[in-house]
Amino acid sequence: MSAPHQPPIRFTTQQALASRLTLATLTGRPVRISQIRPSSLSNTGLAPHEVSLLRLLEAVTNGSAITISYTGTELEYRPGLITGSAPGSGASGGIIRHEVAAGCSRGVSYFLIPLCLLAPFSKSPMNVIFTGPGVVTSATPAGDVSADSVRTAILPLYSKFGISNNIELRILRRSNLGPQGKGGAGEVQLVFGHQVRLPKTLHLLNPGRIRRIRGVAYCTGVPASNNARMIESAKGILNSMIADTYVFSDISSAPYLPSHGKSAPGSRTKTGIGFGLSLVAESSTGCLYSADVVSPPVGGIPPEDLGQQCAQQLLESIAMGGTVPLVAAPTIFTLMALSSEDVGRIQVGKEVISTEQIIAHGRDMKAFGFSGWGFRESGPGYENDVIVSIVGRGVGNVGRKIS
Repeated sequence: MSAPHQPPIRFTTQQALASRLTLATLTGRPVRISQIRPSSLSNTGLAPHEVSLLRLLEAVTNGSAITISYTGTELEYRPGLITGSAPGSGASGGIIRHEVAAGCSRGVSYFLIPLCLLAPFSKSPMNVIFTGPGVVTSATPAGDVSADSVRTAILPLYSKFGISNNIELRILRRSNLGPQGKGGAGEVQLVFGHQVRLPKTLHLLNPGRIRRIRGVAYCTGVPASNNARMIESAKGILNSMIADTYVFSDISSAPYLPSHGKSAPGSRTKTGIGFGLSLVAESSTGCLYSADVVSPPVGGIPPEDLGQQCAQQLLESIAMGGTVPLVAAPTIFTLMALSSEDVGRIQVGKEVISTEQIIAHGRDMKAFGFSGWGFRESGPGYENDVIVSIVGRGVGNVGRKIS
């Protein structure tokens, strides 16, 4: 738990709010964030998905203190001890049920990625079920990846830090974005039962060659032929490069929500209707590259176009170089900084490390007391990559040490 006398680290605007709250919880440092959408006329202050994330952090920690101003434009967060699904800390029967409200416009990965970062440093195993009318398992236009990509492209990377046992992400009910781009009524369960004292130091310097491509085509409440059309158009591009390409087809019915109309009280309406595609390429050294596309809530895009778009996005992700894609880079860098007090090295594409998202993430990590990153050019044949060196801080799992 953060010390009462410790001054909060100050940030402004809502940018990278989830990442900053995660770093605050991992390091035990309080934060104060101001100027959260102060000039917005209709959505001033914290958005529904940000309030939901705060409620989730409060549920998986013990002793956290959250203060929000009257207008919602200022937030102070003092983190507590990460307890996970320990009895008496918000869990019932060893499971935390987190309900996402209907106004949420972000995918469930917005909550899953920070939660996965906290889980290895929890006092007890993490078992959280995301439910409610606001759960969206697909990718979203806001940049959230699908739950499938979290399961196949982000969670396997934890094994490189010695974190691999009793980790499972179950998609219990699929959903896409509902009307007006909000809500979906899906259901997802995260089981993370591998807690460690310190992650292992990572040395990942060889991207290898792509050896296989796997994926999931999903549709909810629409004809199954949409999946077949997406798969065929995507494989039409990928098969000429990688013969070992397999895409699984998942067909499910659309979830129902109670209708609040006065004309038919007690009736239910379909929501979360749509289709999408998630692709993951694996190299000979275990590096993973992913791509996600989804049909917009208003429709109008044929499945063939989505399949081609997803295949091209995957090839672009591979072409960016390095051993880690942009979507997983913040997770990798954070775990490297939290590992034992040794120097970890990773090869990253210059197009990845130079993005605004990664630069801002490195600046935030520096504000929380982590060491700066070192850079040097990669070897011959990798002129578009750099070697990033990160010194582990050895923060470790305080709850694990106490127990």
